[in-house]
Amino acid sequence: MRLLATLLKRFVRNGKLTVIDHDGATCAFGSGQDGPTVTVRFHDDKVARQLFLNPELAAGEAYMDGRLTVEDGGTVFDLLRLFSVNRSGLASHPLQQALRRVWRALKRVHQSNPLGRAAKHARHHYDHPAAFYRLWLDETMSYSCAYFAAPDMPLAEAQRAKMRHIAAKLKIAPGMSVVEIGSGWGGLACYLAKVCGATVTAINVSPEQIAAARQRAEAEGVADRVTFVETDYRQLAGTFDRLVSVGMMEHVGVAYFDDYFSTVKRLLKPGGFGLVHAIGRMSPPGSTAPFIRKHIFPGGYVPALSEVFASTERTGLWVADCEVLRLHYYWTIKHWRERFAAERDAVVAMMGERFARMWEFYLAAVELGFLDGSNMVFQLLLAEKRDSVPVIRDYITDAERALAGKGG
Repeated sequence: MRLLATLLKRFVRNGKLTVIDHDGATCAFGSGQDGPTVTVRFHDDKVARQLFLNPELAAGEAYMDGRLTVEDGGTVFDLLRLFSVNRSGLASHPLQQALRRVWRALKRVHQSNPLGRAAKHARHHYDHPAAFYRLWLDETMSYSCAYFAAPDMPLAEAQRAKMRHIAAKLKIAPGMSVVEIGSGWGGLACYLAKVCGATVTAINVSPEQIAAARQRAEAEGVADRVTFVETDYRQLAGTFDRLVSVGMMEHVGVAYFDDYFSTVKRLLKPGGFGLVHAIGRMSPPGSTAPFIRKHIFPGGYVPALSEVFASTERTGLWVADCEVLRLHYYWTIKHWRERFAAERDAVVAMMGERFARMWEFYLAAVELGFLDGSNMVFQLLLAEKRDSVPVIRDYITDAERALAGKGG
């Protein structure tokens, strides 16, 4: 505990953290101001040492295993909120700086996503039963950042607004062919077919999601206009009027950005354009947090915009528009975390206690990354020709209003 105490004294400045060690010894850290007050208990003599060596990974794993518990009615969100408001103190510790240098050096190894392995990495996260996701996602089954006109907008309404915003940006007209890279559970593909009159080819590497998406297309009466294909984006052939990719680039890996954007370019017909919607960071290039990398999104990486634009430059794509959504994903994940908490008993019955703890830790950590950290979401409009996308943005608002007017 002595080594961890030296780290916590340096780290916890805002709020207050009380630690009850496995032997009953108690230590307190922090000013008690400008942050939450949290008490945690360590249930064996290894927790303190593991936290000192790798706090970001060890905290999540100890919580998953029940070896670290939050006391006095607190939650893991409270604990991670305390970490979040003190994040600069942790990053300044020499050991943590050394760890981050190692992670950055191994970045391309951690993000190795060749054919085959990329699918395995994606299935690690998305091949949980669709019934699990239905417990805490909204009725649209959208598992990406919503688009909020106001923070108190209902989640399902904000997700439909996101689909409408994307369709408007892409200026989709009836009869157009659209390719979607990363289809999720099929909500956007079905929207583009049903509301916009497009013919959609949507790809995914998750059999669970493909099966659920096909059922959805049948239920919504658009199975004749939406085709879901289980394949990697690098293997897709053909050309299309429009391309859309939502929440997919985060799974590509920085070494494959050129492959990804070259695919975008290759799949577009002359005069066509595409939209990429992805999580990014406003800070310089970094690495994926170890808990997220190991347990949630193996192979995943949230890029800096400098890395994204460097790749579009190399692949010869015009970035015709860039919109940065800053708090929208914070509001989205806050909804998910609260809905998950309300259904926790059902999650435990379906997936087990350890899984439920893992997911709690994940949702809380990611939510706080969008509130206190450097994470945001960006939407790019991409084209090979400079004039494929209208040169002023008024058309987006006009199209959104038209879609909303017909129930889209």
